[in-house]
Amino acid sequence: MKLSAFKRSVAALAIVVPCAFFSQAFAQQAAAPKGDIEAAKGKISMCIGCHAIPEYRASFPEVYRVPMISGQNADYIVAALKEYKAGTRTFPSMVAIAKSLSDQDMLDIAAYFAQVK
Repeated sequence: MKLSAFKRSVAALAIVVPCAFFSQAFAQQAAAPKGDIEAAKGKISMCIGCHAIPEYRASFPEVYRVPMISGQNADYIVAALKEYKAGTRTFPSMVAIAKSLSDQDMLDIAAYFAQVK
């Protein structure tokens, strides 16, 4: 009798434990901050002057091919902006722009450019 009760307990744990982990992962994902595409429309003017021009090259401090960021992965854009803000990436105009952005600004801008084709 005790053995079957033990087996039932183990079976119940086999169901409950994965559900608990799934619930926690889902809650963390749902709570992750998201970018607002509409809010980004008031923030992207400083980006489109360089990043929306095909084959554009910046000339300060050196000639540099500016990448197109339309359709780029949002997580990548946020990571790049954070690296510029932290000084890990060092292109001067991007460092200055990134330092002026909040984390939410970065999320908004990234969400906008990720959906532009």
